Amino acid sequence: MIEPERALPDRDRVMPVPPQHFVNGVPMTPPFPDGMEQALFGLGCFWGAERRFWETSGVWTTAVGYAGGYTANPTYEDVCTGRTGHNEVVLVVFDPAHVSYESLLKVFWETHDPTQGMRQGNDIGTQYRSGIYVHDEVQREAAEMSKARFAEALREAGYGAVTTEIVEAPTFYYAEDYHQQYLAKVPHGYCGLGGTGVACPVGAAAG
Repeated sequence: MIEPERALPDRDRVMPVPPQHFVNGVPMTPPFPDGMEQALFGLGCFWGAERRFWETSGVWTTAVGYAGGYTANPTYEDVCTGRTGHNEVVLVVFDPAHVSYESLLKVFWETHDPTQGMRQGNDIGTQYRSGIYVHDEVQREAAEMSKARFAEALREAGYGAVTTEIVEAPTFYYAEDYHQQYLAKVPHGYCGLGGTGVACPVGAAAG
């Protein structure tokens, strides 16, 4: 990770956000309907990661963006330099009456390999690190518990240590329009995500 004093300077311009989700037609920005909760995950290239969550029953909307670094209002080009400290992340707005946070954690763990450090497969850099960004202590406890249980399952399957960071949810900066729901707009576009094939023993079945 780059040191804060070496990070790119802030940008003043806030990224414009499309008025609606390309797949389900609902807004991607607050205010969200009463009763909805938010989750924030980083698990490699956000194109494929977002698709896994918008396909999950009980998820109301999703958006991709940048978080966990230092530069305000970064562009994709900024993030790709490695000089913002940001991760590629997915904002998940969900209805807890229909899908639990633990079930979203199961999707998170099973969609990528959380033992690879600052990479996912051929995607290398700090923007591809594994991260869970929690909004309260309930989410933190669930995230820590799931990490411990999945780490044990991975160890038994021959994998190394889990490198996933679990920290308080930072400011979320929306990514550019063309990144939002990218794999719905470009169905045969690149998706570098690949899970380990190890089942996470929390939540409901992913998929």
